[in-house]
This record gives sequence, structure tokens and C-alpha cells, in this order.
Amino acid sequence: MFAVLKTGGKQYKVQAGDVLRVEKLDAIAGQKIQFNDILMVGGESLTIGVPFVAGAAVQAEVIDQIKGEKVIHFVKRRRKHSSQRTKGHRQHLTLVRVTEVLAAGAEASGVAVATGTADARRAAHNNTAAAPVAEAPAKPKRAPKAAAVATE
Repeated sequence: MFAVLKTGGKQYKVQAGDVLRVEKLDAIAGQKIQFNDILMVGGESLTIGVPFVAGAAVQAEVIDQIKGEKVIHFVKRRRKHSSQRTKGHRQHLTLVRVTEVLAAGAEASGVAVATGTADARRAAHNNTAAAPVAEAPAKPKRAPKAAAVATE
């Protein structure tokens, strides 16, 4: 059985046992996660979602948080300014091993849903914004300066 899942703006065709490098997820090594955005499930019969297959999921285990290969961005300005600049970037990735493809019953599995780090930051920010903010205590008055007291 195989499935096509969507995560991090990309689509992956997976089956049990596959190892994927996906955009960074909010999970630690050894944790079981579940991808719920399933576009298609295949096996004995093919099910295509509109846009997602209801009740389908892919369960996976997080192996590690890694960095991708370095991408070099070289900028060269010709003619009058003749300057050059080199910048590099290494994308943060999560290494996951697919353990199971579920065609139905994903809601009752009890496994944590895979979310990206941006979603996790957004959720944490919204939770703290909803909490009532305690007002800071008033500052104590400063004592008068000794020189001003002595001249009086």
C-alpha cells in the first residue's frame, strides 16, 4: 500500500519502511508522528482525495533533526560596480521513517499530528497572547539626593 502525502509545501509518495527528509517538524528523535494531509492512497483500490482523503493518514517515526547540504548563492554585479558576494545556506530538515499507511481510522489512532516549527511557534504565540497579562507593580519613589537635603 502506498500514499501521497503533503508536508512542507511538497508532496511525497511513500510506503511502509521509506525514509524521508522533510522540512523541519516540531518533533524530537524517537517520537511517533502522523501526517493527515493525504492526497491519494493506493493498494488494491486507488482512492484520490478532493483535496484530501478523509480518514487516511501516514504514521512515521522521527529519526533525527538534520541540516541539508550547503547551497551557495553567488552574486556578481558587472560593469560599473564590479562587486561580488557569496552567501551560503543550510536548510533544517527532519529525517523520518514511515511505519504505517492507514487508509481509514486515522482519527482514533491517538498519535501526535506532524506540524512544522512555524505552526508550533504560531500556536505558542497565540496561547500566550490569550493569557491575561499581569500589571507590573509600581516602582518605589527614589529618595531625595543627599546634597539637596544638606543645603536646606
